[in-house]
Amino acid sequence: MGLKYGAGMTLEDCLEKLSQQFEEADLFYGHGTDNSWDEAVYLVFCALGLSFEEDDTIMSRPVTQKEVSLVESLARRRIEEYVPVAYLVGEAWFAGLPFKVDSRVLIPRSPIAELILEQFAGLLPAQPHRILDLCTGSGCIGIACALAFPDTFVDLADISLGALTLASENAARHDSQDRICVIHSDLFNGVQGTYDLIVTNPPYVSKEEVDALPQEYRHEPELGLVSEEEGLKIPLQILREAPNYLTSDGILVMEVGHSWEALAARLPQVPFLWLEFANGGEGVCMLTARQLREVHAQLV
Repeated sequence: MGLKYGAGMTLEDCLEKLSQQFEEADLFYGHGTDNSWDEAVYLVFCALGLSFEEDDTIMSRPVTQKEVSLVESLARRRIEEYVPVAYLVGEAWFAGLPFKVDSRVLIPRSPIAELILEQFAGLLPAQPHRILDLCTGSGCIGIACALAFPDTFVDLADISLGALTLASENAARHDSQDRICVIHSDLFNGVQGTYDLIVTNPPYVSKEEVDALPQEYRHEPELGLVSEEEGLKIPLQILREAPNYLTSDGILVMEVGHSWEALAARLPQVPFLWLEFANGGEGVCMLTARQLREVHAQLV
C-alpha cells in the first residue's frame, strides 16, 4: 500500500489516490464523513495544516515526499487498524467549530449541533442564563452553546476526568473558559443549582449493540457509549432527576439516537417532542420542566 510519490505530484493527485485506497478498503464512515473522498480530504487537509476554507486553486498545490510519507503513515492506520480520522489527526468539527479529540472522548457527531446553530429556536422561551452540558465528553456541545449565547454561563459535567481535561483545553481554545465551569460528576451527583437548558448526549447503546458496531467504534471509550437495560438505564435516570435541576420554564434536550423507539415505547405516558433535522439525524427529544414534573411519579 502506498501513494507512490512522484515529482510534480499535486494535492489533487494525492487526494485521488488516497480516496481510491479508502474506496477499496473495508472502511466504515460515520465519524465526520460519509464517503471516501471526504474522508481523504479530512485526513490530508488536517495532516498538512491546510484550511478547509481554501478555494479550488489549492488543488494544484505541490506536495512533498515528506508530506506524502506523513499521509501514508496515517492512511495505513486508518485502513489496517480502522482508526477514525479524527483520532489520527486529533481534531473533529462540530457546529462549524474545531475541537481537539482523542480516545478519551467520543468523536462529535450529534445532530444537536443544528439546534445550537439555530439557538434552539422555538424551544427556549427566552435567552438562557445557565446551561448544563451533561455527559459533555470533549465539551463540544456546551462550548458551542457558550459561543451561541455570549451572555450565558455553561457547566460541562462528566464522570471521566480525562474527558474533562480535554473539555477544558477546548474551552480555552475557543476563549470561552471565563463563562464555562468544568464539573466532575456522575450524571447529576456533582451538579448544583438550576438551569434554563440541560442538553445531553448520554450513553444510550447496549453492550451487545456496541459489540456489533463496525471496527471504528472500538477505538471510542465504552464509557461514553454503553448504558445498561438495553441502552435505557442512563437516559431514564436523567429523565427522573432532570426536574430537580431545571428552572420553572427550563427545558431538557436529550439525544438517545436509534434507542428512541424503545424509550418512547417504554414511557408511552411521557409527551416526548421528537425533533426533526434538516441535515439528518434522529432520536433527539425535548421536554419542558413542567412536563417532566407532571410525569415524574411514573418515572420513579
